[in-house]
Amino acid sequence: MRAWEMEYSLMQAAIPEAREEAADAWLAVEGLEKSSDQMISMLWSSRVPGSGAPERLMVAAVQALENRGMQVDDWEELVTAGLKALEEGDMVALHQIHARLNHSLINARRNENSDYWNYQQYRDWESFRKDSTFPEPYPYNKNDKRYAEQLYGGWLAQIIGGALGTSIEGYTTSNLRRAFGEIRNYLTTPSSINDDITYELAFLSALEKHGRDLQSEDIALEWIGLIPFGWSAELIALENIRMGILPPRSGWYRNPFCEWIGAQMRGAVCGMVAPGDPEEAARLAWIDGQISHANNGIIGEVFNAVITALAFVERDVPLILEKAISMLPKRSEYYTVVDFALTQCKSNGDWQKSWYAGKNRFKRYNWVHAYPNAVAEVIALWYGKGDFEETLHIVAMEGQDVDCNAAQIMTVLGIITDEKEIPDKWKRPIGDTLNTYVRSMKKLSIKELAERTAKSAQ
Repeated sequence: MRAWEMEYSLMQAAIPEAREEAADAWLAVEGLEKSSDQMISMLWSSRVPGSGAPERLMVAAVQALENRGMQVDDWEELVTAGLKALEEGDMVALHQIHARLNHSLINARRNENSDYWNYQQYRDWESFRKDSTFPEPYPYNKNDKRYAEQLYGGWLAQIIGGALGTSIEGYTTSNLRRAFGEIRNYLTTPSSINDDITYELAFLSALEKHGRDLQSEDIALEWIGLIPFGWSAELIALENIRMGILPPRSGWYRNPFCEWIGAQMRGAVCGMVAPGDPEEAARLAWIDGQISHANNGIIGEVFNAVITALAFVERDVPLILEKAISMLPKRSEYYTVVDFALTQCKSNGDWQKSWYAGKNRFKRYNWVHAYPNAVAEVIALWYGKGDFEETLHIVAMEGQDVDCNAAQIMTVLGIITDEKEIPDKWKRPIGDTLNTYVRSMKKLSIKELAERTAKSAQ
């Protein structure tokens, strides 16, 4: 059958009915108008769920492109006008300005004076792998019951880190300390609902179906089936996928946020299914990362995947960091970021001195960008030295995108640390339940998630 035949048969079979209130069907448009206005307003000004930190995503989009060596024409005029329209409730003007700013973003020009272009741009796994230095896989038995136990510790610790971080993300160290003092406990009743883990669950679902033949497109289709909503890079990637724009193009096409934290925040699961095998963890992270990110954004996911894979076979956390950083391509800008953080750690006896050095160096990057958060991860892991509570304390006090950072690095600590050694004050409020907004996975047992992860990897 051809498409015209299918549509012709539909019309031929349609029987008209008398409808007294046919016009009422158009009332649904009012709901669509409100939904459209709400979404556009959120992109211009919103509060982060959980912490209430302020966000202006459209302004941050300009910032993100500038960080990537691009120049956006007329952005100041458009941003000023857009914020004024939002304040005055002029939705007609706001929609128009929004379209004009998006046009400027899509047509941003290369800034030849930017340092960004001094580094190698990695557009595929093959070129990245060529410049990387991965060791042979370490011996590890994925069929041993210890594997499932380490996975359980990893997942539980990730959920703990995300739950603490959700209530404090988007703020600075000084403002957190002014408001809460030294953070060493949950500040609110913890919730396991978090957007970060959403994408890891989609990855697992795709891995279960496709095994090691897994491709980016397979994961992307799980995204579109399972995940109803995303933000920043993931929002644009979901829109791209829905329109048939598949990876790797879905990651960079009209996506100013493709080097933000969204891929970095989900690298742990790739390391969890490749214990002791940094190269395989990195390969899986690249496959997953290019759905919504590009270049340094994907390398951020690779980094977290590698430190997680190493945690199964190495207990010395500073050594894990040194090994993972040494594997990254020296010509990438991302390498210079984590190497800078490592150098600060080796030079200073105090985490705060190292953190403020990194914070000042990367202050032109948004708090959701991969770079300042990679620095936060390295410093918290180094100075935490394998201590669960101290690592969690440091990563909390650093601020930035705390839930992403804490979730990823605490996975490393959870794998290394026996679950029984995790203090009750952190794990008791979580229990064994993971709540999500993923279709078909709204409520999960954490222990069963660990077993499911082990089975997928095996």
